[in-house]
Amino acid sequence: MAPVRGMLGVAVCASLIGAFPNATAAQELADLDYEHLGFRGFGFDWGHLWPTRVERTGSVGLRIDMGYAGPGLRIVPNVSYWSSALVQGEITELEDRIEQLITDQSGTASPPLDLGTIEWRDVAVGVDAQVVWDSLLDVLTYGGIGVTAHVLDGDGDAIAGTFIDDLLDSVTAGFNLHFGLEYPLTDRLRIYGVSKYEVMSDLQFFTVRAGWQIMTGPNAPGEGR
Repeated sequence: MAPVRGMLGVAVCASLIGAFPNATAAQELADLDYEHLGFRGFGFDWGHLWPTRVERTGSVGLRIDMGYAGPGLRIVPNVSYWSSALVQGEITELEDRIEQLITDQSGTASPPLDLGTIEWRDVAVGVDAQVVWDSLLDVLTYGGIGVTAHVLDGDGDAIAGTFIDDLLDSVTAGFNLHFGLEYPLTDRLRIYGVSKYEVMSDLQFFTVRAGWQIMTGPNAPGEGR
């Protein structure tokens, strides 16, 4: 329930802020086109991740601001990383299935198995498309969707070099929905927060991160303080 509450909280706060838009700035952002597409800056963020199948854990990320590809549409490539242990229920289920397989094939009861701790790591490379609009007090609000390639790597002393290790190692596609707030401290420095729900075939997670971005290029009309 905690991820759901967190998502609802972010959505409600953003809705309240977005309910009173700065009409002039919002119109400027809506008028942007592909001429504003190009590298403008980079940001680093840290946060917490609530996944299925693995324990809650921290997450770090890097984002690249590529500016606007259309009216109010910002393109943001990103890289993220997290590492966590499989929840005990997943490990116990795997142990039970292996024990049952040994019993079925040998005709004798399998000795108890102990697979110990199994770690799962994820390096993700993706691109987010964000609709950006301006609100009160120079706060930028944004929401959108993204596509991601996830490089997953499983590891554990008991599974090293086994088929279980191979099954946990994969490259898989994912997509996300996200919502965030951003504030320009200066023309060259911004702080931001984002909540994101990511879906893959074998794993889903909700994450909340906050960070700062250095601008190396110009602000678009409607983005400045």
